[in-house]
Amino acid sequence: MMLRNLATSLLLYESIRTTEKRAQVVRPIVERLIRVAREKTEREAIRSINRVVTDKNACRKLIELYRGSDIGRTGGLTRIVPLGARKGDSASLVKITLRSPPSSL
Repeated sequence: MMLRNLATSLLLYESIRTTEKRAQVVRPIVERLIRVAREKTEREAIRSINRVVTDKNACRKLIELYRGSDIGRTGGLTRIVPLGARKGDSASLVKITLRSPPSSL
């Protein structure tokens, strides 16, 4: 459930701050959701995404942003940037962000 909430927050806010291990685990989940949104029909994509994402607005945003966009790559749609250590327990913090799809001109 924690990973589902992290994936939902990342899709809604496009950037979250978390520990390095959590970011490494949630990264393939989010990239798979983006690939599903791009490749499947809209109805199939919504059903597949709603199995993981806990908010309908996150699903809608994912479909609107990435549906029909030709990114030209199969992965690398998220970026993990190190932020340093957390003060209380020295856990390494990172910022995981979504790369926006290229705008069609």
